[in-house]
Amino acid sequence: MEGYDAVISGDKLILKGLIFYGFHGARPEERTLGQKFFVDVDAWMDLKPAGKSDNLSHTFNYVEIYRIAKEVVEGTPQNLLESMAQKIAISTLTICKEISAVRVKVGKPHVPILGPVDYLGVEILRRRSDLTD
Repeated sequence: MEGYDAVISGDKLILKGLIFYGFHGARPEERTLGQKFFVDVDAWMDLKPAGKSDNLSHTFNYVEIYRIAKEVVEGTPQNLLESMAQKIAISTLTICKEISAVRVKVGKPHVPILGPVDYLGVEILRRRSDLTD
């Protein structure tokens, strides 16, 4: 990805290991039975003002990003993990104008494959400029 290294070199908020239960998937049993989904979110923004002031108003509340992820995963069923990740990323960028980029990883541990696996998933990176596409 062009410019990927430049984005990941700055300050970021980190939410790691979020677990929600949802009814996503392309198979009927996934939408009927549901399953756990793992979510990680990195949100890049300038944290220097918050670091200097120790004031919550100079950063973005982690709870808001958590709420976005929870609403998407526990909300309207999607066929693809890619769609879930996209909704989380675009909602985060839309709500917080100070965030310049967001990386979202979504995984599902219960997949119908023969063999052991921690989870299968997707990871996407979206920038503020992607809101106009």
